[in-house]
Amino acid sequence: MSAAQVKELRERTGLGLLECKKALAAADGDIELAIEELRKSSGMKAAKKAGRTAADGVVAARVADDGSYGVLVEVNSETDFVARDENFLRFVEAVVAAAFDSRQTDVAQLMAGDLESAREALVQKIGENISVRRIDLVTADSGVVGAYIHGNSRIAVLVELSGGDQDLAKDVAMHVAAVSPQVVSPEDMPEELVAKEKEIFTAQAQESGKPAEIIEKMIGGRIKKFLAENSLNEQAFVKDPDVTVGKLVASAGATVASFSRFEVGEGIEVEKVDFADEVAAQLKG
Repeated sequence: MSAAQVKELRERTGLGLLECKKALAAADGDIELAIEELRKSSGMKAAKKAGRTAADGVVAARVADDGSYGVLVEVNSETDFVARDENFLRFVEAVVAAAFDSRQTDVAQLMAGDLESAREALVQKIGENISVRRIDLVTADSGVVGAYIHGNSRIAVLVELSGGDQDLAKDVAMHVAAVSPQVVSPEDMPEELVAKEKEIFTAQAQESGKPAEIIEKMIGGRIKKFLAENSLNEQAFVKDPDVTVGKLVASAGATVASFSRFEVGEGIEVEKVDFADEVAAQLKG
């Protein structure tokens, strides 16, 4: 039995590493036979559901009591109904605890062993695909980490401050949850993104028919506005719009070092199937 065979079986069944290894060992390395035997077992029920998109779920966070570090985790389910299930939420707590204790951000490594077995058992019990999508670790080098979780656990944020305290970090994290900045400061914005926005603004400005020097000023002004609107330090603080986030933290002798924001399902493409077409396809099949 080779690593390539194990990989192929995992991709074809969606089952865990250990279960695939055992199945291949029992089948003397014959993948087709292993699949046939797995189809007879309860484990294959989880595999059949692994192809369905899990784009709902919850995000969770945990921060050390001293604010030295924190973790963010996203665990997905197929429906909001399951995302509120007690068994699902207990599994999420176990994942967060494991990530927090180990400071492990590699999902595959974290899930190896007991957590993967627990996930498979949950899939069997609930009847939906469940997946741990991503983990992030934020460590404070010379300050604190604070967290904010939106009430329905669909958005979670960690903020690292240089200086300041956890209450201030939590306030900034709440702002990040609400406003969703792209970067901490304007200079952090990727050059390719600025270039793309400049290209769009240039095309818009040229349609005005104004002189070139005026167009150049228009473009400069729009780029400046774009950077201010998408940079955390330049944004008006949600709890006090008269002060920017940058000035808020500066007044406490602190600066924002970094932030991490997870929102449930962001970036996941969900295939939309027409119900009538789906029924027709099933009847045809």
